[in-house]
Amino acid sequence: MALTPKPDFKSIEAKWQKFWLDNRIYKFNPKSKKKVFSIDTPPPYISGNPHMGHGVSYTGFEFIARYKRMKGLNVFFPIGFDDNGHPTERYVEKKYNIRSTDIPRQKFIELCRQETEILEKTAKESFVKLGHSYDWDLFYSTISDKAIKTAQLSFLDLYKKKLAYRTEGPGLWCVECQTALSQADIEDEERETKLNFIDFGLENSGVIQIATTRPELLPACVGIFVHPDDAGYKKFVGKNAVVPLFHHVVPIIADKKVDPNFGTGAVMICTFGDKTDVEWWRTHGLALRIVLEKNGRLGHDAHEFAGMTIKEAREKITEKLKETEHLAKQEALKQNVGVCWRCHKPVEIIITKQWAVKAVTAKKELLEAGQKLNWVPQYHSKRFEDWVKNLNTDWVISRQRHYGVPIPVWYCKACDSEVVADVSELPVDPNAKSPLNMKSKSSKCKCGSAEWRPDADVFDTWMTSSLTPQISCGFSKDSVPFDLRPQGYEIIRTWAFYTLLKSLYHFKKLPWKNIMVNGMVLDPKGKAMHKSKGNVIDPMEHVEKYGSDAFRYFASTVNIGEDAPFQEKEIVHGQKLLIKLWNVARFAEPHLSKAGKSTNIIDKWILSRLSEIIKIYEKNFDNYDAVPARRELEQFFWHELCDFYLEMIKPRIYGSDEKAKAEARATLTACLLAILKLFAPFIPHITEEIYSELFSKVEGEKSIHLSQLPLSAIVDKRALELGALAMEAISEIRKWKADSRLSLGAEVEKLVLYHPNSNKIEKIKTEIAATMRVKNLEIKQGNLKVMQPA
Repeated sequence: MALTPKPDFKSIEAKWQKFWLDNRIYKFNPKSKKKVFSIDTPPPYISGNPHMGHGVSYTGFEFIARYKRMKGLNVFFPIGFDDNGHPTERYVEKKYNIRSTDIPRQKFIELCRQETEILEKTAKESFVKLGHSYDWDLFYSTISDKAIKTAQLSFLDLYKKKLAYRTEGPGLWCVECQTALSQADIEDEERETKLNFIDFGLENSGVIQIATTRPELLPACVGIFVHPDDAGYKKFVGKNAVVPLFHHVVPIIADKKVDPNFGTGAVMICTFGDKTDVEWWRTHGLALRIVLEKNGRLGHDAHEFAGMTIKEAREKITEKLKETEHLAKQEALKQNVGVCWRCHKPVEIIITKQWAVKAVTAKKELLEAGQKLNWVPQYHSKRFEDWVKNLNTDWVISRQRHYGVPIPVWYCKACDSEVVADVSELPVDPNAKSPLNMKSKSSKCKCGSAEWRPDADVFDTWMTSSLTPQISCGFSKDSVPFDLRPQGYEIIRTWAFYTLLKSLYHFKKLPWKNIMVNGMVLDPKGKAMHKSKGNVIDPMEHVEKYGSDAFRYFASTVNIGEDAPFQEKEIVHGQKLLIKLWNVARFAEPHLSKAGKSTNIIDKWILSRLSEIIKIYEKNFDNYDAVPARRELEQFFWHELCDFYLEMIKPRIYGSDEKAKAEARATLTACLLAILKLFAPFIPHITEEIYSELFSKVEGEKSIHLSQLPLSAIVDKRALELGALAMEAISEIRKWKADSRLSLGAEVEKLVLYHPNSNKIEKIKTEIAATMRVKNLEIKQGNLKVMQPA
């Protein structure tokens, strides 16, 4: 069956997507003797439809999987969906306009599972439509029993090694999501606020003025701090001040960390406004005044302001300060505020009891491990280094949510001592099973009590995601290292950091050898995409409009590691490439032949150039950078093969010289097959369709993606030089024809071509003349130009 005049992209893509799935074309073969290439695929959050970042960045590293497979490697390419934890809960809460606490815990969990199943189906359909070559037999969900067991195994191992511990103290808390957070869950956000200058009376007489952005925390004030070298405040150090409105007495203390140039140079410390407050509170042994509650409202110590939200209290306390003439003035101020990574609401610091994993003490080992990794691009290693160097808290792994991996712990109701599950009993939900029913546990606590309560919290979602190598390959030292970890730079501080930490703690090994870091896809104006801005672009709409291969072409234009604006014009250009490739294949179809050597210099030139392209292509792909590989290939295809070589062989293909015809056909066949294979990782559907029609039977492969990439051959330097001269000469004659208002196919009786390398041009004069349909082409020495004799 011949290729149709025009390709039907939708039907072609649907046909091959079904074929690949039905025939398990991309299945990993554990019994194969081929060298394994393993990819630690990022499991996307299943909390909505795949976005542009998924469409572009996941396609970007999928190119690598296809390339390695066609290089003869046994590619281990699993795919999982991160469908547990905070993101999924937030999605369900927004969809149903409820809070997780509004309905019974188990009913909310069931609702999350129900939505997860729907979202998983949609996500798989999207990735299949994008032409991604995952091995779906290796699919996993981070809320599956296997993933739960793996996360719980990890916890028990860390607990046994005294690397996981339970702690009570001030920690990060999201009042909107009602859960503890870790340092990595916090993002900086700039906001405009007011700097309030407030007069505190001294205990005996006098006034000291402080500046604060958080007047609502006045009831939690436990001290005033000034710089020891600030001459204006030296006389106040050691005295006491009275907090306005609340009338409790606080000490005035000197500390070198105070910035004397901020505000008045005097600041109040509250329990707690920020991490500096926590540090000063601990260092100076200050009192504890707990005012802010977990729900984001002020407690009873706020007196008349009790029960108000933070915003309400800020407004009312500010009004009261004005009434009592304690507020001297206000100034506009821009400041960076830490916000929750999911709800983007400011985080607070509240005293809670949480589980944590040691991280600060491992900074040296983490930095050394980071230096052993091959970062692509290399400059993104700096993000990791900066994060580790600035790390100042351990990793809080417990979350006060419902939908996630249960923490396998019970607590004695009498003394609060913990007892952990046994490895043999995993996975376990402590809310559904008492330690009394577990044969490995004593029925009584060491204090004598026999009453237990389950841990109602779940693990941080990264506690599971940091174990993707083990979820795929089992919890053992043999699960690592993988060959490649692809991921975004925005989660270096989370996914990369936590996976590396866990691998070092559990196995004393690197989790991967190479880490390939992608940037973000921005809107066409270069702005980050957000639903609130109304600038979110759905990748699947463009797949529907232009086809998957055309969209994948756009992904191949986005430089690795860099942010890039979405450009629909690149998808349009990609579609033009597909049509051109189809037309070239249709032109070649009746002329395909068996491979054979050619003595023609132009054939030697194109094959030598093809060999050069293959070397460049392989070098870039082996460095995990597919973009320049595609760029060089496409430039060769359009500019050299299509614009010149195909035109140069037409006289021989349609001529009467059988030897010349056979050589041209053999070279054309070799070039088309090689180009199809080289384009296959980028545009898999159209190349599969053409290969299936023209080459599958000849090569004995049922899919181009199971075939081998072409090998580079010895380059004929003489042919390269003469071929380049031929292109230059043909270009000059084309220009002359255009200036003379002649069609490129017009026959010309006689022309004179002046060229500085006339002797070398003479050797390819026949090919030049035949290509440009010049009956009598005379070559003369001189500057490059074309003339027609009078």
